[in-house]
This record gives sequence, structure tokens and C-alpha cells, in this order.
Amino acid sequence: MAKRIITISREFGSGGRFIGEKVAKKLGIAYYDKNIINDIAEKSGLSPEYVQKNAELSPKKGLFAYAFAGRDITGKSVEHMVYEAQRKVILELADKESCVIIGRNADYILKDRDDVLNVFIYGDMPEKTKRIMGLYNVEEKEAVKMMADTDKRRMTNYNFYTDQKWGKTSNYTLCLNSSQLGYDRCEAIIIECAK
Repeated sequence: MAKRIITISREFGSGGRFIGEKVAKKLGIAYYDKNIINDIAEKSGLSPEYVQKNAELSPKKGLFAYAFAGRDITGKSVEHMVYEAQRKVILELADKESCVIIGRNADYILKDRDDVLNVFIYGDMPEKTKRIMGLYNVEEKEAVKMMADTDKRRMTNYNFYTDQKWGKTSNYTLCLNSSQLGYDRCEAIIIECAK
């Protein structure tokens, strides 16, 4: 069966977003990344700025943090409301059209569908560091910190909401090292596997 939906989870600096965008373009299908933030904001009743900043965070743990976390009248944390809105948007997009969805636990959210290709893109530290230094115009030390912080947030969020381990190969159909394969080869492999 051809895969209608391609989810791409990625390490920060691996080029996963760039690869996903090219795959969508070559297949002539929709591409969803930060452009779904307004939909999530609308469904959650929160501002797009808040969703952008907090969508990859996990609910606060610990009694003290729990006591002071923002909650709605049912007792749900704001983070949980964002996640639920995000889940609804992703399910609606998958029902509506063929597409590439970047991050946001889409692989897990769509796990019960047969028409999904779940991809994890990772890379070698030296190449990711060089890429981040160039993209964000930062020194090596700052690039390494950005990668560690972003990947830690992604991992914590994924592990919390999915009860799975972020980056674990068995969670994905395909795991690609963009440093070893190059972006063009990664794109070609994803497109071939989606047929």
C-alpha cells in the first residue's frame, strides 16, 4: 500500500525539516511544520506565540510545579491542552490529504494508520554542529548547547506523551543518517519507500 502520510522526527541540526520540505515538493503533497501552529492555537484557545514556545514541552513534573501549573476548569494543564489540540489537528490533516508532517509526535499520533511512513533523521555531531553554526550564526559551543537543549525538549515531550523512547529505531519505519547519506539520498529513499 502506498503511504499517503510521511512523518519526520529529527535531531536538531540533521536537516530533517529541509529534507521533509523537499520530499513534499517532489511528491506534490502538503507540508506541515510550524504552519499548523495557528490551527493548534485556535483549537486550544491559546495564542500562537504561546503554542510556538510550548508545543514541544512536556507537562511540568513534581508536586510544586504541579500545584502552580496553569489549568482549565477540568484540571488539565495548559501543556496538555496544547498537546490535545495538536493531536486533533494532526488527525484532521491526515484524514484530509496526503502530506509530510514534521515532528509534533505525529508518528505516534498516527500509529494506528496503515498509510503512514514514519521517518527518523539523525546525523553525526560534527556535521550537525557545522550546520547549526552556519544557520544561526553562532560559535561552536553555542551550537552544541542549542542542539542539546532542543533535542532534550523533544525527547522529554515525546517520551512523556507517547510512553515510548524518542529516537528508538523500533518506533519508526525508516531511520536515516543524513550526515552519511546526504540530503538528496535521504529524500530519494523516503520517496521510494512511500511508493
